[in-house]
Amino acid sequence: MIKFFTYIFLIFIFLSGSSSIEKNKNLEIKINWQKNLSGDFSFAKNWEYPEGVYRNDFGQLSCDGLCPTETERMKDENGKIYKDSLAKFYQLVDTTHLFHSIKSKTNSYEWAGANFISFKRISRDTIYCFTNKNIATHSSLILKITKDKCIPEIELNSISGPIGKQIYACKKGIITIDRDLWHNGILKAKFDFIFEHPENPDKPLFWKGKIYSQINQNEK
Repeated sequence: MIKFFTYIFLIFIFLSGSSSIEKNKNLEIKINWQKNLSGDFSFAKNWEYPEGVYRNDFGQLSCDGLCPTETERMKDENGKIYKDSLAKFYQLVDTTHLFHSIKSKTNSYEWAGANFISFKRISRDTIYCFTNKNIATHSSLILKITKDKCIPEIELNSISGPIGKQIYACKKGIITIDRDLWHNGILKAKFDFIFEHPENPDKPLFWKGKIYSQINQNEK
Protein backbone atom coordinates (compact mmCIF):
# COMPACT_ATOMS: atom_id res chain seq x y z
CA MET A 1 0.00 0.00 0.00
CA ILE A 2 2.85 2.37 0.89
CA LYS A 3 4.48 1.62 -2.45
CA PHE A 4 1.20 2.47 -4.22
CA PHE A 5 0.93 5.93 -2.61
CA THR A 6 4.62 6.54 -3.23
CA TYR A 7 4.05 5.75 -6.92
CA ILE A 8 1.06 8.13 -7.12
CA PHE A 9 3.09 10.86 -5.41
CA LEU A 10 5.95 10.50 -7.89
CA ILE A 11 3.53 10.72 -10.83
CA PHE A 12 2.07 13.92 -9.36
CA ILE A 13 5.52 15.49 -9.02
CA PHE A 14 6.43 14.51 -12.58
CA LEU A 15 3.25 15.97 -14.07
CA SER A 16 3.65 19.19 -12.10
CA GLY A 17 7.19 19.59 -13.42
CA SER A 18 6.06 18.93 -17.01
CA SER A 19 3.34 21.56 -16.72
CA SER A 20 5.83 24.23 -15.63
CA ILE A 21 8.06 23.43 -18.63
CA GLU A 22 5.13 23.77 -21.05
CA LYS A 23 4.44 27.27 -19.70
CA ASN A 24 7.99 28.47 -20.40
CA LYS A 25 7.58 31.98 -21.82
CA ASN A 26 11.04 32.02 -23.38
CA LEU A 27 10.48 29.07 -25.66
CA GLU A 28 13.44 28.55 -27.94
CA ILE A 29 12.87 27.24 -31.45
CA LYS A 30 15.76 25.21 -32.82
CA ILE A 31 16.86 26.68 -36.15
CA ASN A 32 16.71 24.36 -39.13
CA TRP A 33 19.81 25.34 -41.11
CA GLN A 34 19.61 24.55 -44.82
CA LYS A 35 21.84 24.97 -47.83
CA ASN A 36 20.27 26.78 -50.83
CA LEU A 37 16.89 27.44 -49.19
CA SER A 38 14.25 27.16 -51.92
CA GLY A 39 11.00 29.07 -52.38
CA ASP A 40 9.61 32.23 -53.92
CA PHE A 41 11.44 35.23 -52.46
CA SER A 42 10.60 37.58 -55.35
CA PHE A 43 8.93 39.98 -52.89
CA ALA A 44 12.46 41.25 -52.14
CA LYS A 45 12.46 42.93 -55.59
CA ASN A 46 9.51 45.14 -54.62
CA TRP A 47 10.20 48.56 -53.15
CA GLU A 48 8.49 51.68 -51.91
CA TYR A 49 9.37 55.17 -50.81
CA PRO A 50 9.65 56.03 -47.10
CA GLU A 51 6.34 56.64 -45.36
CA GLY A 52 4.77 59.95 -46.36
CA VAL A 53 6.62 60.25 -49.70
CA TYR A 54 4.49 60.14 -52.87
CA ARG A 55 4.42 61.40 -56.46
CA ASN A 56 2.22 64.49 -56.75
CA ASP A 57 0.02 65.63 -59.65
CA PHE A 58 2.99 67.39 -61.23
CA GLY A 59 5.17 64.27 -61.38
CA GLN A 60 7.34 65.42 -58.49
CA LEU A 61 8.24 63.31 -55.47
CA SER A 62 6.64 65.13 -52.59
CA CYS A 63 6.03 64.53 -48.91
CA ASP A 64 2.96 64.78 -46.72
CA GLY A 65 2.29 64.21 -43.05
CA LEU A 66 5.78 63.18 -41.93
CA CYS A 67 7.77 65.99 -43.58
CA PRO A 68 10.18 68.54 -42.13
CA THR A 69 8.14 71.68 -41.47
CA GLU A 70 10.41 73.84 -43.62
CA THR A 71 9.35 71.93 -46.77
CA GLU A 72 5.85 73.39 -46.67
CA ARG A 73 7.01 76.85 -47.76
CA MET A 74 8.73 75.25 -50.76
CA LYS A 75 5.32 74.41 -52.34
CA ASP A 76 2.69 76.61 -53.96
CA GLU A 77 -1.03 76.53 -53.07
CA ASN A 78 -1.54 73.49 -55.35
CA GLY A 79 1.27 71.48 -53.75
CA LYS A 80 3.76 71.95 -56.58
CA ILE A 81 7.36 72.28 -55.42
CA TYR A 82 8.96 75.49 -56.66
CA LYS A 83 11.64 74.82 -59.26
CA ASP A 84 14.29 76.76 -57.37
CA SER A 85 13.48 74.78 -54.20
CA LEU A 86 13.75 71.26 -55.64
CA ALA A 87 17.41 70.69 -54.72
CA LYS A 88 16.91 71.86 -51.12
CA PHE A 89 13.65 69.91 -50.82
CA TYR A 90 15.37 66.62 -51.68
CA GLN A 91 18.17 67.35 -49.25
CA LEU A 92 15.54 67.39 -46.51
CA VAL A 93 13.24 64.59 -47.72
CA ASP A 94 14.48 61.02 -48.02
CA THR A 95 13.32 59.52 -51.34
CA THR A 96 15.36 56.31 -51.11
CA HIS A 97 13.97 53.15 -52.71
CA LEU A 98 13.29 50.82 -49.76
CA PHE A 99 13.26 47.19 -50.87
CA HIS A 100 10.87 44.87 -49.07
CA SER A 101 12.57 42.46 -46.67
CA ILE A 102 9.65 40.40 -45.32
CA LYS A 103 6.40 38.91 -46.59
CA SER A 104 4.15 37.50 -43.90
CA LYS A 105 0.64 36.87 -42.57
CA THR A 106 -0.67 37.08 -39.02
CA ASN A 107 -3.90 37.33 -37.04
CA SER A 108 -2.27 39.58 -34.45
CA TYR A 109 -4.01 42.69 -33.20
CA GLU A 110 -3.87 46.02 -35.04
CA TRP A 111 -1.82 44.70 -37.95
CA ALA A 112 -2.28 46.19 -41.41
CA GLY A 113 0.86 44.74 -42.98
CA ALA A 114 4.63 45.06 -42.64
CA ASN A 115 7.13 45.00 -45.50
CA PHE A 116 10.33 45.66 -43.59
CA ILE A 117 12.37 43.99 -40.88
CA SER A 118 15.22 45.68 -39.00
CA PHE A 119 18.19 44.32 -37.07
CA LYS A 120 20.24 45.10 -34.00
CA ARG A 121 23.39 43.17 -33.16
CA ILE A 122 23.40 42.36 -29.46
CA SER A 123 26.68 40.46 -29.52
CA ARG A 124 28.88 38.54 -31.92
CA ASP A 125 26.51 35.53 -31.73
CA THR A 126 23.16 37.27 -31.25
CA ILE A 127 20.94 39.24 -33.62
CA TYR A 128 17.70 40.99 -32.59
CA CYS A 129 15.19 41.32 -35.46
CA PHE A 130 11.87 43.19 -35.48
CA THR A 131 9.26 44.11 -38.08
CA ASN A 132 8.58 47.81 -38.35
CA LYS A 133 5.41 49.41 -37.07
CA ASN A 134 3.66 52.33 -38.80
CA ILE A 135 0.54 54.47 -38.48
CA ALA A 136 -1.78 51.47 -39.04
CA THR A 137 0.36 48.55 -37.78
CA HIS A 138 1.01 48.31 -34.05
CA SER A 139 2.05 44.64 -33.77
CA SER A 140 5.66 43.65 -34.38
CA LEU A 141 7.25 40.24 -34.86
CA ILE A 142 10.43 39.98 -32.80
CA LEU A 143 13.09 37.31 -33.39
CA LYS A 144 16.09 36.90 -31.14
CA ILE A 145 18.53 34.67 -33.03
CA THR A 146 21.45 33.34 -31.06
CA LYS A 147 23.66 30.53 -32.35
CA ASP A 148 21.27 27.66 -33.24
CA LYS A 149 18.23 29.02 -31.39
CA CYS A 150 15.47 31.52 -32.18
CA ILE A 151 13.16 33.11 -29.60
CA PRO A 152 10.06 34.58 -31.33
CA GLU A 153 7.63 37.02 -29.70
CA ILE A 154 4.85 39.34 -30.78
CA GLU A 155 4.97 42.82 -29.30
CA LEU A 156 1.76 44.84 -29.41
CA ASN A 157 1.62 48.55 -28.59
CA SER A 158 -2.12 49.00 -28.80
CA ILE A 159 -3.63 52.44 -29.35
CA SER A 160 -7.18 51.31 -28.52
CA GLY A 161 -8.88 49.42 -25.74
CA PRO A 162 -7.44 48.22 -22.43
CA ILE A 163 -4.71 45.98 -23.86
CA GLY A 164 -1.93 48.57 -24.07
CA LYS A 165 1.54 47.05 -24.43
CA GLN A 166 1.48 43.26 -24.55
CA ILE A 167 4.02 40.52 -25.27
CA TYR A 168 2.82 37.20 -26.72
CA ALA A 169 5.22 34.29 -26.23
CA CYS A 170 5.73 31.60 -28.84
CA LYS A 171 4.24 28.18 -28.04
CA LYS A 172 5.67 26.26 -30.98
CA GLY A 173 6.87 26.71 -34.52
CA ILE A 174 9.58 26.23 -37.10
CA ILE A 175 12.17 28.46 -38.74
CA THR A 176 14.50 27.48 -41.59
CA ILE A 177 17.49 29.68 -42.46
CA ASP A 178 19.88 29.54 -45.40
CA ARG A 179 23.23 28.80 -43.74
CA ASP A 180 25.57 30.06 -46.48
CA LEU A 181 23.77 33.38 -46.88
CA TRP A 182 23.69 33.83 -43.09
CA HIS A 183 27.47 33.56 -42.98
CA ASN A 184 27.58 36.23 -45.70
CA GLY A 185 25.45 38.69 -43.73
CA ILE A 186 22.06 37.93 -45.32
CA LEU A 187 19.02 36.51 -43.55
CA LYS A 188 16.99 34.30 -45.88
CA ALA A 189 14.39 32.41 -43.90
CA LYS A 190 10.99 30.73 -43.80
CA PHE A 191 9.03 30.64 -40.54
CA ASP A 192 5.70 29.53 -39.08
CA PHE A 193 5.02 30.33 -35.40
CA ILE A 194 2.10 29.83 -33.01
CA PHE A 195 1.81 32.18 -30.01
CA GLU A 196 -0.04 32.19 -26.72
CA HIS A 197 -3.27 34.19 -26.72
CA PRO A 198 -4.50 34.77 -23.13
CA GLU A 199 -7.43 36.91 -24.31
CA ASN A 200 -8.78 33.99 -26.37
CA PRO A 201 -6.91 30.71 -25.59
CA ASP A 202 -9.00 28.74 -28.09
CA LYS A 203 -7.73 30.89 -30.96
CA PRO A 204 -3.90 31.02 -30.87
CA LEU A 205 -2.12 33.85 -32.63
CA PHE A 206 0.02 32.91 -35.62
CA TRP A 207 2.69 34.61 -37.71
CA LYS A 208 4.18 32.97 -40.79
CA GLY A 209 6.12 34.08 -43.82
CA LYS A 210 9.52 34.63 -45.42
CA ILE A 211 12.44 37.00 -44.85
CA TYR A 212 15.16 38.14 -47.22
CA SER A 213 17.33 40.96 -45.95
CA GLN A 214 20.89 42.18 -45.68
CA ILE A 215 22.00 42.31 -42.05
CA ASN A 216 23.79 45.59 -41.39
CA GLN A 217 26.81 44.50 -39.39
CA ASN A 218 27.28 48.03 -38.01
CA GLU A 219 23.89 48.17 -36.31
CA LYS A 220 24.12 48.08 -32.54
